[in-house]
Amino acid sequence: MTDTALSLSGRRVLVVEDEYFIARDMGDSLTRAGAEVAGPVADAEEALAAIEADALDAAVLDVNLKGETVYAVADRLNARGIPYLFATGEVQIADGSDYRSRPRLEKPILSDELLRAVGKLVAAA
Repeated sequence: MTDTALSLSGRRVLVVEDEYFIARDMGDSLTRAGAEVAGPVADAEEALAAIEADALDAAVLDVNLKGETVYAVADRLNARGIPYLFATGEVQIADGSDYRSRPRLEKPILSDELLRAVGKLVAAA
């Protein structure tokens, strides 16, 4: 078992992504590494509901969800002390809160890159 698999085993990770194939690939990668995937969910409203319903260890957020930003979700995660990263094709991250200090993966995202980044999130929490 790899170090990443050990660090993600039993961890619950929320995936917020509106592009079906990207969401599926991320979920599959996390599941293979031992994580339990919450979602994937495709919009902010579903993501906010998932945060309230599930005990989460980390989250992966696409910034632009069909024209809607994910920052309300990031704020809720931050308020609950749940680490998150942005996985996005967006060039610019908003100035608000501490968004720019959060880890960011640019699409297209390789599975190993995603697992390493999420592993770092849960290890630091």
